[in-house]
Amino acid sequence: MYIAQEESFGPVMVISKFKNGDVDGVLRRANTTEYGLASGVFTKDISKALYISEKLEAGTVFINTYNKTDVAAPFGGFKQSGFGKDLGKSFFPSLISHLTVQTHEKNT
Repeated sequence: MYIAQEESFGPVMVISKFKNGDVDGVLRRANTTEYGLASGVFTKDISKALYISEKLEAGTVFINTYNKTDVAAPFGGFKQSGFGKDLGKSFFPSLISHLTVQTHEKNT
């Protein structure tokens, strides 16, 4: 799907179906793009979300939220989405890969 392979800057969200339990297949599809600025995971299973966030090739992974960031968190993408990180302490050694994971859990 073309829109899922491009780095769109605008109000665009791609939602794709996957077979129940095929998390590794979803990760393969998500990581085949040449870009990796940000990704989002929506699930009730926080363990699964954390597993996925570690495997996604994206600079920021949002869990159960999207585009809510902390200004002190490192910002930057992987692959063709940027080199190194801005903000935070980790912008310095830009040869190291850093991952920012943002979570949002509703208070019940």
